[in-house]
Amino acid sequence: MSFHFSIEEILCAAREAGASDVHLAAGLPPRMRVNGKLVTMSYPGVRASDALDILVHVMSQAQRESFEEKGEYDFSFSVPGCGRCRANAYRQKGSVAFALHLVDTEVPSPEELGMPEAVTALHERESGLVLVTGPSGSGRSATLAALVNRINENRAALVITLEDPIEYVHQHKRAMVNQREIGQDSRSYAEALRAVLREDPDVVLVGELRDCESVSAAITAAETGHLVLAALHAGGAVNALELLVEMFPPHRQEGVRARLADVLEAVISQRLIPADKGRRAAAFEVLMASQTVRSHIRTDRILQLGDVLNAGAEEGMVSMDEALRRLYVQGRIDRNTAARYMRDAEGLDSGR
Repeated sequence: MSFHFSIEEILCAAREAGASDVHLAAGLPPRMRVNGKLVTMSYPGVRASDALDILVHVMSQAQRESFEEKGEYDFSFSVPGCGRCRANAYRQKGSVAFALHLVDTEVPSPEELGMPEAVTALHERESGLVLVTGPSGSGRSATLAALVNRINENRAALVITLEDPIEYVHQHKRAMVNQREIGQDSRSYAEALRAVLREDPDVVLVGELRDCESVSAAITAAETGHLVLAALHAGGAVNALELLVEMFPPHRQEGVRARLADVLEAVISQRLIPADKGRRAAAFEVLMASQTVRSHIRTDRILQLGDVLNAGAEEGMVSMDEALRRLYVQGRIDRNTAARYMRDAEGLDSGR
């Protein structure tokens, strides 16, 4: 049977099934990720010619040229009636493959995401650096978008986002939100961050801190009185800070720790945990930049911040173990799931 591949049909079917991602590769039927698990969709196998047709259909000429040069390319596009999609096109075994992430059509609220109050309140900060960390697929983009939207609704501010690619599209509300896509509107995060200080923003969102140049530029933006919301690919709040410092050569790390200690407001580390009815719940670890935290960073005691985190409840801090315990107490995840993801399950039933 001749099969003409329809990317719109596939993505709409995946969204209706509650999928987060769709994967396409020649020789296999499309597969979608539902509640963390890959599920084969009821479509014929994708042909190499189908994949090439998708490439032409969803990418601009400039994007296709960049893909041909690099062998992979990040971009985003909209599907009429089905919302936005973040995509990565790449080559495998000589043919084109796609990883497609379905972006929510509406920006989620902090309440919908289950954000702790201390995290939601960060949108009120006038300056400083807020890091949102976690592994791939942990919901970092949704958390950042929710914070930007809360600013958009409540502050007469200029927000400039730097993203690769743009996921959630923000409408201008009380704030003005200008969104720049790396690779299309600017060549790199580092260059965009250096330029953003000449663009008079109040708030800067950085889609990912990838190297020491982008980290240094983000810290500079925070030092000069801007609120910087930035994503970092790392597991755990303490590990994120250690990773950030280690991006720099040894002779620069002392200076970076001092600058970071001065501007840091909070580190949020999150994970999506299997929940009831096949859904997933977000667990938020929160490290607030108390004076003790700043001192530990400045004096090269970052790895000792775990104890500070565990003892910082009065200052709005939440360890990952405590976040998981709360999800269990609320009945959102079962006991076995909570214990599997915790470092130390002792005390799991306290408050139950």
